[in-house]
Amino acid sequence: MTGNGGVSFWWQQIGLPSARRPLQGDLAVDVCIVGAGYTGLWTAYYLKSLQPDLRIAVLERRFAGFGASGRNGGWLTNSVTGGRAQYVTSHGRSAAIDQQRAMNETVDEVIRVAAVEGIDADIRKGGELEIARNAAQQARLLAAFDEEAAWPHTDVERWDAAATAAHVRVDGAIGGIWHPHCAAIHPAKLARGLAEAVERLGVTIYEDTTVEAIESGRAVTDRGTVTAPFVIRATEGFTPDLKGEHRTWLPMNSSMVVTEPLPAAFWDEVGWAGGSTLGDFAHVYMYAQRTADDRIAFGGRGVPYRYGSRVDSDGRTQQRTIENLTALLRRFFPGAAGASSGAEVPIAHAWAGVLGVPRDWSPTVGLDRASGLGWAGGYVGTGVATTNLAGRTLADLVLGRETELLRLPWVGHRARRWEIEPLRWLAVQGIYAAYHLADAHEARGGARTSPFARVADVVSGRAH
Repeated sequence: MTGNGGVSFWWQQIGLPSARRPLQGDLAVDVCIVGAGYTGLWTAYYLKSLQPDLRIAVLERRFAGFGASGRNGGWLTNSVTGGRAQYVTSHGRSAAIDQQRAMNETVDEVIRVAAVEGIDADIRKGGELEIARNAAQQARLLAAFDEEAAWPHTDVERWDAAATAAHVRVDGAIGGIWHPHCAAIHPAKLARGLAEAVERLGVTIYEDTTVEAIESGRAVTDRGTVTAPFVIRATEGFTPDLKGEHRTWLPMNSSMVVTEPLPAAFWDEVGWAGGSTLGDFAHVYMYAQRTADDRIAFGGRGVPYRYGSRVDSDGRTQQRTIENLTALLRRFFPGAAGASSGAEVPIAHAWAGVLGVPRDWSPTVGLDRASGLGWAGGYVGTGVATTNLAGRTLADLVLGRETELLRLPWVGHRARRWEIEPLRWLAVQGIYAAYHLADAHEARGGARTSPFARVADVVSGRAH
């Protein structure tokens, strides 16, 4: 392996961006956005597009796209994170359907803007395929299909082993479900292109500027204070670093490896020509894509959480995690381990990032007009699309526009705070230990979901 960290393979492939200037003392603007990831950039993009005379400042501790926006698996998908059932309970079935429709439309909106702005992000809309490789996973797959098929706008298809293999040949796959509302992307190319588009509109991004606290009417940084009627928190997995936000969201770690480009003979054997993303029904699940330059980018959980909500600085991940992900990748695709050619394809790079997890595993967007404080995040790993919906929603909230987006059930959603340490660390370690045990039990032939996983779902808050 040639690389570990360096923010991500995506950034190493295209080159880290040239530094933008930091904040130069106190500043007054109309809207201050904290965080130059997808959420902050999309919010700035739509605000400035709708009202060009707005003075907007985006504050970023490192550089635009440094966090999850430049490190993720590249799934631009329509997932309603946390599930639709929660919205049925709180707002009714019609509102839950509206949320799904909005997510479908969001996938196409990102693709549209990328085309309009000339952002070449290697976008290939080929849908999302999730597979089962043992009986317990297949049982969950069938239950998931029945649940999805009961809703409009999900457009799911259930595939048997033969149909799944005709799409992509994963060793041991016995079935899959697929839907069309997903595209594979190059995350860093999208982040870079979006930042450049925002700057062309007249928004200023201040990098190397650490926001220490967000208060009504101002963001306090190490380089000065920015005052604004509206201050938007768009910090996702780095939210615990802000004063008063330590228990708001948990920074969950996720890691990835990427192979060197694979030869044509491998792809002839495996297929995977349609541009779909690939996931599975394990409890400690994986996610993958075939990149535009014929690599496999393959991700999953490593060390899920660092004590005290600590986050990494450069994306470096643990050797044990690299070994586990590499082994799983080669179980999925023995050809990548030299099973057919005799030549093992090396791993080119590994990295990690953090994603924001609310206590109920459900994202949120909102604005308190009395204080002028807005927020969005808690995407639990599905933010590539959801950030765009958040940005459009925040723009409407700030500008006071009465739109359909403001009636979606996730607007204004609040979750209780995470427990204090060491309870938080103990809970997360226990949850993922139970999920690993459940996966191991099911791999040995358990036909039903392991009770370890059921207990973990309840403790984690994922069981609604």
